[in-house]
Amino acid sequence: MLFHEPGARWRALAWGPVFCALVLVIELFTGPVIHWFALSLFAVLLVGFTYVQVSAARRHVSVQLTPHELRQGTESVELTDIDAVLPAADYSDGDYEPKKWETSRVLGELTGVPRRRHGIGLRLVGGAFVQAWAKDDDELREALEKAVVAKS
Repeated sequence: MLFHEPGARWRALAWGPVFCALVLVIELFTGPVIHWFALSLFAVLLVGFTYVQVSAARRHVSVQLTPHELRQGTESVELTDIDAVLPAADYSDGDYEPKKWETSRVLGELTGVPRRRHGIGLRLVGGAFVQAWAKDDDELREALEKAVVAKS
């Protein structure tokens, strides 16, 4: 594996029960009423909602780059189909003219680059442009450049 972002981590499931346990401890030391049932119910509900979110994020917002393919969410692209990794957009001169790849289709069967992720332009064999994406876009870009050069 050359690059991997899981999309979400399973440890997020623990936050709800941890906060409920913290409230329980506070109630044990400070109040005459302890809300055992409500805190237990909220802990279970929070785990349930978080499980759905983490499962969806791991399926649709994960990134994996192997020596043979790039997987973005539910879509995979063979490295042999990638012609070039395009340079990052630079708007330091103040002239905002979107690059061709910035308006192209986003990989992963998504309508746009997911929140807190950054796009990476790719030119496919045949001339089509697509956008890959990752939280750590610099590391993915570097790994993609090395992998595409190695495949050539």
